[in-house]
Amino acid sequence: MPSTSLSDRGTLASTTPARIDYDAYHEAMADRYHPTENPDGKLPLNIAENRLSWHELKARIESITSEREIPEWVAGYTSARGALTFRKAVARFLTAHLTGCTIDPDHLGVSAGATSVIEMTSFILGEAGDVAVIPAPCYPVYRQDMAAFAGVERYDLVTHHELSEIARGPALTITHLEDARREIQASGRRFRMLVLTTPDNPTGGIYSTGQLSEMADWCIEREIHLVVNEIYGLSLIDTSHPGIAGDYGDVEPFHSFANVMADKQSDYLHLWYALSKDLGISGFRVGVVHSRNAPFIRAYQNLNLTHSVSNHTQWLLSHLLTDAEFMAGYIARNQRRLTNSYALVVDCLKRLDIAYAPSRGSLFAWIDLSEFMEGDSEADELTLWREIFEEAGVVLTPGPGFGHPKRGLFRVVYPCVTLEELRVVMERIETFVESRRG
Repeated sequence: MPSTSLSDRGTLASTTPARIDYDAYHEAMADRYHPTENPDGKLPLNIAENRLSWHELKARIESITSEREIPEWVAGYTSARGALTFRKAVARFLTAHLTGCTIDPDHLGVSAGATSVIEMTSFILGEAGDVAVIPAPCYPVYRQDMAAFAGVERYDLVTHHELSEIARGPALTITHLEDARREIQASGRRFRMLVLTTPDNPTGGIYSTGQLSEMADWCIEREIHLVVNEIYGLSLIDTSHPGIAGDYGDVEPFHSFANVMADKQSDYLHLWYALSKDLGISGFRVGVVHSRNAPFIRAYQNLNLTHSVSNHTQWLLSHLLTDAEFMAGYIARNQRRLTNSYALVVDCLKRLDIAYAPSRGSLFAWIDLSEFMEGDSEADELTLWREIFEEAGVVLTPGPGFGHPKRGLFRVVYPCVTLEELRVVMERIETFVESRRG
């Protein structure tokens, strides 16, 4: 009798958690904080969700569904890479609010969430055993998203050690890329993709237009696909806020990679986006890829049926995204809420003299708690992470999985709770820090 009824792939999946902090998240949700009913309850800040503005979108979505009749096309099949009506709506939204340059709906593919877009892109561009280079620290689940079906391997490219080295933004250079290429080639593998996230997860750093253009030229010359993930492209921090303005020098504003793509017109440049983070609707499962590579788009059309977005969701969001006045106001108000929450976190970190990477965008603060570790191993880091959970009742995202060698770095997802709850979180962290130092 076989020891398992599953394939080797299935057995591996059944025994490998997607993330090491998921159990703690569910444990915290079972004992969730409430100011009066459960004041000693837990507060999870480890899942990348923005809950600050859902009440606005909820009201607008309810209005759309109550005022409009569902069209007939919603009940049948449509284009596997997204109904043309929806792709036109997405293109208009991106053009108006994210890219600043015209997006052609024929250059778009739509899938059920960012994970599906990453998976599809990796499957179409890479062979099993090819390598995707990603500057560290980076989103932990890139590894599974690229490897589970496509078999593309993740390479964590370390560009710095201390947070002070990225105070002005990502430290990636052409020298880093050349070193990585030599190492990958020496191992007999192919450097197939370079993946950049801007604003970055977890540091909140933003790549300048000059950096993106330089990286694009380097990749095009070597026939390496450059994919830029702008899933947090509208989740920007107001760096003029008085509580955080001193963290920034003369910073270049965010510019979408779509402009570099329009300028260079290359088959080796691609853009990822999703509605999950900027709109705070992860559960709607809508991811987008933008590419001028015609064979890539045809392949996406032919393979994407299993990753298609519900037609009802496409119809509903078409109306939401093309409400230009509402969306412009929503984005501005959401950025104000994000900035206020981020400033609250930074105020506490400054009082406690805890190092952090100044964020320009995203939903995260990337902080250094290494002084509270007993040693310098991954086990020591996870012990500290668990102690913060058990003693302070706060779940952070621990460093293992982000691909960076420095131990004691943690990700704080500050907009997944209300501003009032965030105050409680920071009070608890302050108590924890002071007790350890005392």
